[in-house]
Amino acid sequence: MRRTTLLGGLATAALLAAAGTLPTAASAAPVSGDAFTRAVAQLKAHSGSALVADGQSFTLKNVQTDADGTEHVRLNRYSDGLPVLGGDTVVHLGKGNTWKGASQSMAAAPTRGAKARVSAAAAGRAALAASTATTRRVDGSQLVHDADATGTTLAYEVVVGGAYADGTPSELHVLVDATTGRVRDSWEGVQRDGTGNTFHSGTVTVGSTQSGSTWQLTDATRGGHKTYDLNGGTSGTGTLVASASNVFGDGTLANRQTAAADAAYGAQKTWDYYKTVHGRNGIRNDGVGAYSRVHYSSNYANAFWSDSCFCMTYGDGGSGWYPLTSLDVAGHEMTHGVTSNTAGLRYSGESGGLNEATSDIFGTLVEFSAANSKDPGDYLIGEKLRSSGVPLRYMDKPSKDGASADCWSSSVGRLDVHYSSGVANHFFYLLAVGSGSSSYGNSPTCNGSTVTGIGNAKAGAIWYRALTRYMTSRTNYAGARTASLSAAADLYGSGSAEYNTVAAAWSAVSVN
Repeated sequence: MRRTTLLGGLATAALLAAAGTLPTAASAAPVSGDAFTRAVAQLKAHSGSALVADGQSFTLKNVQTDADGTEHVRLNRYSDGLPVLGGDTVVHLGKGNTWKGASQSMAAAPTRGAKARVSAAAAGRAALAASTATTRRVDGSQLVHDADATGTTLAYEVVVGGAYADGTPSELHVLVDATTGRVRDSWEGVQRDGTGNTFHSGTVTVGSTQSGSTWQLTDATRGGHKTYDLNGGTSGTGTLVASASNVFGDGTLANRQTAAADAAYGAQKTWDYYKTVHGRNGIRNDGVGAYSRVHYSSNYANAFWSDSCFCMTYGDGGSGWYPLTSLDVAGHEMTHGVTSNTAGLRYSGESGGLNEATSDIFGTLVEFSAANSKDPGDYLIGEKLRSSGVPLRYMDKPSKDGASADCWSSSVGRLDVHYSSGVANHFFYLLAVGSGSSSYGNSPTCNGSTVTGIGNAKAGAIWYRALTRYMTSRTNYAGARTASLSAAADLYGSGSAEYNTVAAAWSAVSVN
């Protein structure tokens, strides 16, 4: 696993809008409608608790509306025109525009009038030094206010582009303190990791569109998702996969279209899961399909999601690996796109672990939802990727991989996000399946308690609502507990069996 891929994550309220481009207040999501105006007015009316001060402005990210009319308005925050990273907030409006509070993690409003003492050029040099990519360059830089649990600091957000030794592209966001020149934080904007007709899932139906005498691997019923063959390339889209017979691949790796069929099937099942189960119309909830690229580079044992291209990319694997086009990998990687377009969990520290776990959780639920006998649902991550059959991660007891955390501690945030994710993965397993022995594994608890699971459907509904309604870019494990309890109360009632199981499962992984 490496930086941010198959099993890697994404970032914050102010991410790349396109490769090398940093968003500003002017280029942020357009204001659309009354919900935005009412939400900002309510924030200003509750300026004390919402940390709203003179010089602040907001732009709309999205609005989620519940069946009872409750609106959850997600906003990006600016101070004197500069983005406030970690200052994003979700305003909750009830019927009649009643204030139901706001979800945010910012601890203090930015100080006005702060001046940079470090030059942009010096910040760029510090950011370049922070990257471990083989080739690297500064693609963009802007001043921001970086908000964390202790306060807000003026910083440069520098985007370092390039590529790693294995060919994975890099869009490293580096925050450099504008006063001291110290690197405060960094995270990848390319989500990668993992290894993965299909080869993995047997004979399946994939969406295709006829064009003249050929059939193209374009799924018109799922936002126009297309599957391309890069043929060993590392940029562009390559060639749109096409067939004269409307049959793609033959189940063997000798046929180049087999991997393409796997990728198309994974995209199809991920779209269907989010649409059928959560009513979400695509990754951005706008009805637009992403696209997939297969045969990336040579002997590339990884896969990644990138917001910059709004696309999934799969390698063919190397020694001991199969192509990374398995079903849970597809669900995992495309969920990074969902997270980016909802909570925007920053891919570092505890929020990065939650980002990674969210992809593991929904990648697992996509696998269960597909109900494919060649790849049945389980709580193993990437179990079909290695020729040895050894999974990448385990949800029942994450520490079985030798590095992931079963239980929360104050040091969890210092782990690689693929390992700090173990706490949330363990929580979700306990919530869905329960503790002790089952056909899926044997899950201990950190406090010696017994937890009875509530099933995938309810556990998934709670986690999705927590992600889309309550979590923000800097949510940590304590915040995730609060968010999921709020979601459980909304769905099943405060004090319900489901609500109490959420609380018990968090306690069972030492998040109290």
